[in-house]
Amino acid sequence: MSGEGGTVIWLTGLSGAGKSTIAEALVSRLKPMRPDTVLIDGDTVRVLFGGDLGYDEAARHQQIGRIQRLAHWLGRQELCVVVAALYAHPDLLAWNREHLPDYFEVYVDAPLNLLRARDSKGLYAGAASSMMRHVVGMDIPWHAPKQPDMVIDAQGMEPPAETAARILARLTGRQAETAA
Repeated sequence: MSGEGGTVIWLTGLSGAGKSTIAEALVSRLKPMRPDTVLIDGDTVRVLFGGDLGYDEAARHQQIGRIQRLAHWLGRQELCVVVAALYAHPDLLAWNREHLPDYFEVYVDAPLNLLRARDSKGLYAGAASSMMRHVVGMDIPWHAPKQPDMVIDAQGMEPPAETAARILARLTGRQAETAA
């Protein structure tokens, strides 16, 4: 990465797919080259805004809107922005492609059986037992990205640092192609 201009790297996938872990590893790799790298994590944004949103589909749409506006604002200041965000409605991803600088979309693809086995937050078990509502992929539709720039198979047991290195290599290659 050249270190010039804004870049937004958007990681999306279902809850438990590994978005935040990969994003953190990516930020660690990027910081030495681009000290202007920042991480926007959906869970953190929720807390920063006071936890004022629910988890139904309309609230998730609003949450992504907040993340988009923040990423757009930071990207226009020529920062390198890494986003880890769950909800991926096609209209929202289309907005990203149109408005976010040097946008690079990564889909962390994980099947529900893997996520149910991981289930560190108890979301899938809660949804399966009808004790929890508004779980994306269960009672809220999951819209897998149609044309991500890169797909990460979450079933592979690759360490997050290696995944981050692959994302960075793909992004760097793409930028070299664009410059040529």
